[in-house]
Amino acid sequence: MPIMEHPFYGSWGYQVTGFFAPTSRYGTPQDFMYLVDFLHREGIGVILDWVPSHFPADEHGLGYFDGTHLYEHADPKKGLHPEWKSAIFNYGRDEIKSFLISSAIFWLELYHADGLRVDGVASMLYLDYGRQGGDWIPNEYGGNENIEAIAFLRRLNEEVYRAFPDVQTIAEESTAWPMVSRPAYVGGLGFGLKWDMGWMHDTLEYFSYEPIFRSYHQGELTFRTVYAFHENFVLPLSHDEVVYGKGSLLNKMPGDDWQKFANLRLLFGYMFAQPGKKLLFMGGEIAQWSEWNHDTSLEWHLLAYEPHAGIKRWLGDLGRAYAAEPALFEGDCKHEGFEWVDCSDAAASVLSFLRKPLKSGGPILAVFNFTPVPRLNYKIGVPKGGTWEEILNSDAQEYGGSGLGNMGQVVAIESPCHGRPFSLDVTLPPLAVIFFKPR
Repeated sequence: MPIMEHPFYGSWGYQVTGFFAPTSRYGTPQDFMYLVDFLHREGIGVILDWVPSHFPADEHGLGYFDGTHLYEHADPKKGLHPEWKSAIFNYGRDEIKSFLISSAIFWLELYHADGLRVDGVASMLYLDYGRQGGDWIPNEYGGNENIEAIAFLRRLNEEVYRAFPDVQTIAEESTAWPMVSRPAYVGGLGFGLKWDMGWMHDTLEYFSYEPIFRSYHQGELTFRTVYAFHENFVLPLSHDEVVYGKGSLLNKMPGDDWQKFANLRLLFGYMFAQPGKKLLFMGGEIAQWSEWNHDTSLEWHLLAYEPHAGIKRWLGDLGRAYAAEPALFEGDCKHEGFEWVDCSDAAASVLSFLRKPLKSGGPILAVFNFTPVPRLNYKIGVPKGGTWEEILNSDAQEYGGSGLGNMGQVVAIESPCHGRPFSLDVTLPPLAVIFFKPR
């Protein structure tokens, strides 16, 4: 969530009035500096939510700043956001571009942020975003593209990466706009990463089905590989998915309580195995029952109960494995880092694929069983023989599972399967993912 100063807490910080000020709700600017430095000492990066897409029209803010439409367009067809009831910057003015780019650099330079997640990029790119016919003004070529905003975003990313080549800018962009995370000099917008909203929607839709129906929807999981490497993607399970009656991640899962927790462990395992960087919103790591509410604390007391503590342990181990295994992160944005083993067993609702390192180290095999039916002696093709260690199993008892697995390892035999010379006969636990690594 944005930490810039904002007048209304219910906006979650997305209606910014102080583009150069951390909110005073949590302390002083020096307190925020201390927090960032402390997190850096602990090896934790800090990415700030930054909102150049709109601003509130409060009199003490930027709206009608000097008695004229200084920061925003005067014509409401270009200067008023119809959904958010807020003002839209006039990106054609050099002063506005300078103001916003200076704000971005400010947070990176003074507060040592490691990246900026840029909010509402889709709303900036299209002149007709959220508008009905006749409520918007076409560009000079008659199209709906906001040429001035496109030029601003390219300039923003050029300036940020020129000054701070080791940070990331991340676009919340929900459309099929091409080359969002490609350099401006080849025609892209210049962002480092882009949210994969399609993955989020398709995956949560799939997990909402009762397992007996999932065999009819396997394509919702496999379709992503058609476009997965067109951009540098982030896989978001964000605040937008756990508010306004949508329910918490845990409550989105079907079945009884045991199946809900198993499905949630499976969802997290699927996210960490997929190519793409990972984003999880607070509350998910403790399997909160209630959807997120900005007026209340997270339900930390739930960690006293073993199923919730198991989710926390599972995510901790997933994070440690992700950091330790190059196969899981080196090829997140390159097709060379991913290879299907079998995506066609819809009848059993089983998927398997390899994540491969780009430099050194061995592959990781991830196998998913999206039903509560254990699969015994399930045959999976692998590229090499010998022992494959079971390095993670979401059904382990320490995570709240049933404890079904492969006793820590499986030996690959010279028996061709799935177009590979060797194969494993594995036990697939119910509603679970298993990660294997060749010894």
